[in-house]
Amino acid sequence: MGNNKAVRHNWRDQIGTRARHRIAIDHFEREWIMLNRILGAIVRAALVVALIVLPSVFLPNVSGDSAQVIALVALFGAALTFFEYVSAYPGLVEFRDAPPFNRIRFGSLFVTVLLLTVIMHGTFDPSVLSVLVTAIGGLIGYVMDFPFSPVRLILLALPADMSSDQVALVRVAAGMSYLISLISLCVFYLTLRMGNWPAKNGAFNVWINLPTFDPTAGGDVVARLTRDARINIILGFLLPFLIPAVLKSVSTLFGTITVENYQSLIWAVSAWAFLPSSLFMRGIAMGRVADMISDKRRQAYAKADLDQQTI
Repeated sequence: MGNNKAVRHNWRDQIGTRARHRIAIDHFEREWIMLNRILGAIVRAALVVALIVLPSVFLPNVSGDSAQVIALVALFGAALTFFEYVSAYPGLVEFRDAPPFNRIRFGSLFVTVLLLTVIMHGTFDPSVLSVLVTAIGGLIGYVMDFPFSPVRLILLALPADMSSDQVALVRVAAGMSYLISLISLCVFYLTLRMGNWPAKNGAFNVWINLPTFDPTAGGDVVARLTRDARINIILGFLLPFLIPAVLKSVSTLFGTITVENYQSLIWAVSAWAFLPSSLFMRGIAMGRVADMISDKRRQAYAKADLDQQTI
């Protein structure tokens, strides 16, 4: 009897020790996940600050008022990014837990702003890098400067009294930014096709990754996602042509694009190239999600039919 009691006590002690170890491991894993989330949010916030302040740091003639506004915008962007990614609940950023969608978009915008800053910096302090980047942008801009092309339309939105050097500078910036947007689209498409995005990241949470999309709003989810995907792709195709037309039409109220303010030119051209490619990628991503849901439905229907036949 004494031996049996000792065995039972040892068994209970082992079970209790295992349970405590499992609880401790689970607690450690939760803390590690939270720490990684906080560090990731800090890194993303720092990158947003670097993106916003990049042109003002490397370009001259930045007034004190402009520097204060840029600092305020950078702090706001950093705070928004930090609280968005540190939270486990959905916010404003789409496809937050489906990398590398947002990484490709941010990388595209960051590289665009960086290279345009290098081009503008080379106008008063030339270097080997600025000459190389300017030559590449000039070549792409020249190739794409044909009638009714996006580059030609953005050049037509410029004031008529601009010098040829200023027009050439805008052409270089437009060519470089458009090249980066096309490369980002190709990278995302290859990632989607070869990397099985977003299925490789596990279960896709529509609530987290599409916070502005309400699956219960009515109608078939797949049909609505497909419709939104097509709308985004159409807008992504039309925006490079519509933005110059809008700039031309509102030039009487807000003024036209000028090259005297390099920062304004950088952000205007970057937005002109980034917004269409971003909408293109969003449309492709939503179409991919619609295909995934449709495939899951077909598998569920096929399994239900098989179970009925088995019964």
